[in-house]
Amino acid sequence: MKILFAVIAAVVCLIVLLLIVVSVCVFKFIIVRPKTPKLPTNDDERNRQHIRNINNEYILLKHPVQKEIKSFDGLKLKALLLTHGKSDKKFVVLVHGYQCNGRDEMSHLARHYYDDLGFACLIPDDRAHGKSEGKYIGFGYLDHFDILSWCDYLIKNFGEDIEIMLHGISMGAATVMMTAGSEKVPSQVKGVIEDCGYNDMDEEIQCNIRDMTKMKLSAVKKGASFVCKMKAGYAFNEASPRSSLKNASVPILFVHGTEDTFVPTYMGKELYESYKGEKEFLLVEGARHARSYYIAKEKYDSCMDSFIEKCLRKNFNTSAVNA
Repeated sequence: MKILFAVIAAVVCLIVLLLIVVSVCVFKFIIVRPKTPKLPTNDDERNRQHIRNINNEYILLKHPVQKEIKSFDGLKLKALLLTHGKSDKKFVVLVHGYQCNGRDEMSHLARHYYDDLGFACLIPDDRAHGKSEGKYIGFGYLDHFDILSWCDYLIKNFGEDIEIMLHGISMGAATVMMTAGSEKVPSQVKGVIEDCGYNDMDEEIQCNIRDMTKMKLSAVKKGASFVCKMKAGYAFNEASPRSSLKNASVPILFVHGTEDTFVPTYMGKELYESYKGEKEFLLVEGARHARSYYIAKEKYDSCMDSFIEKCLRKNFNTSAVNA
């Protein structure tokens, strides 16, 4: 009997040790900043990068200025600021997604905001991305504090009378939703556009673990979340746009593609349906993750422009659009 108990104890210890090792590996894979940038792996991604390069060159011709602020935990955060002049009063903060950077992912939108809508553009690199400092990716939770700081920067430097739109893609979309739900969001923020944001990091990680392994592995996710809390300062369930939006009141345009499997389409629909504030929804047929603008530019621009005008004029009607 003693031998049996010893064997059972050894097996339990081995399972626990294995869980700890796997949880740490999952944390490092998801949260720790990659040492090398992510490169295009197929023709679709290479084509998107080509378009990004064209837009990046255009943005650089406008001579954006690099700005820097300190985060609440002491990191140097970088952003490009593209203005028309000192008299600018309309600003958009463009927030990129996971393992990307501001200029690459948001230059196409900056071009439209700047040229067509007359907005000044602030394009940050999130912590642990691009030129900003940081070891751990914030998944929107840490980042939303940084976006609040960037909003404060704009207000202090351009006046209390400015108007700010927030526009984010993927993790950036989660970030701007959590910013909107913060008790510290300034009154100058007039509206939010979230493009393919997840409803909850905990659920998003679970979906991707299931897709990769065909198993739920909930214990691994919980273990990785515990490691994240110890190392990065937040647990997965704290990065929750779904919870944050309960406290938000600004108008929000929700955008999602029907073929999005990385952040499943149902998440965008759920966020839209549950949000109690003024809202619109753009569902783009055939669009995969973060591709809505690329396959339905005219509809996207039209819907976005109309939404922004309503936000600034405070003339709003809830609606849903299919593209």
